[in-house]
Amino acid sequence: MKKVLIINGGQNFGHSGGKYNNTIAESTLEVLKTFGNIEVKITNVGEGYDKNEEVQKFVWADYIIYHTPIWWFQLPNGLKKYIDEVFTAGHAKGIYMSDGRTSDNPKINYGTGGMLGGRKYMVTTSWNAPETAFTLPGEFFSETSVDNGPLFGFHRMNAFVSLEKMESFHFHDVEKNADVERDMKIYKEHLKNVFQQELKPQLV
Repeated sequence: MKKVLIINGGQNFGHSGGKYNNTIAESTLEVLKTFGNIEVKITNVGEGYDKNEEVQKFVWADYIIYHTPIWWFQLPNGLKKYIDEVFTAGHAKGIYMSDGRTSDNPKINYGTGGMLGGRKYMVTTSWNAPETAFTLPGEFFSETSVDNGPLFGFHRMNAFVSLEKMESFHFHDVEKNADVERDMKIYKEHLKNVFQQELKPQLV
């Protein structure tokens, strides 16, 4: 039995009610239930949490799935605070031991002190920006992808605690041209394909 932690980073702030990411989290749960051999825990960051309990969830999980909107090209404040608090509380308690370096040679091995090896993570993001803002010459993000641009630090953060990246999924143009039914259908296929590959040895 594989174990999955879903972290819903949607929150109610300004003109955002967090509903879109709630829908994504519900779609994730729906797909995972079809496998039958997965146990799931869900943290809705906007509803509050106990940082030490969250540390134990990371240690418990085989897979972590983050769902987050992007506000001003970064993680929303609630999810960033969650990560700051939970990862800090996880020092020497299962998330990370050190930055990986030794005093004998402090110039190498930075980022190798994580304790979550053997686990994987996936992230979904939701954007007002259209996908073409990342792909077309002359457009805003200069042909730099979400993962290599705005999420670069997020991915290095997960690497720092020794989590291995699975293929991301990004929702675009969700304010002006949202098609929730279409987008959830595409996302569910993505998630299904990812976990079919992950669970292949168990399904044979």
